[in-house]
Amino acid sequence: MEYATTILTGFVALYIFMLAAFTGYEIIGRVPSILHTPLMSGSNFVHGIVVVGALWALLNASTGLEQAIGFFGVLLGAGNAAGGYVVTERMLEMFKPSDKKKG
Repeated sequence: MEYATTILTGFVALYIFMLAAFTGYEIIGRVPSILHTPLMSGSNFVHGIVVVGALWALLNASTGLEQAIGFFGVLLGAGNAAGGYVVTERMLEMFKPSDKKKG
């Protein structure tokens, strides 16, 4: 059984990147500040997908340069996802009632 392969040329990859960047900027720019905490949680999910994509790139790398780029992609994506969860947790702490009692 043959599998179809998709070849992504540099021009197409640049086009997809620019389209994603513009779309992300437009969407994030219109979010009210009250929704930033739920949005941050949703973006953590996206960072997880980035890690999966970087792992795929790393596992399909054939040269040393491709392996290095894949490794740094996994490293940076995982750090971004973990940092996003830390920031979300800190933001949610602001909405919890304090334990100090007045008296």
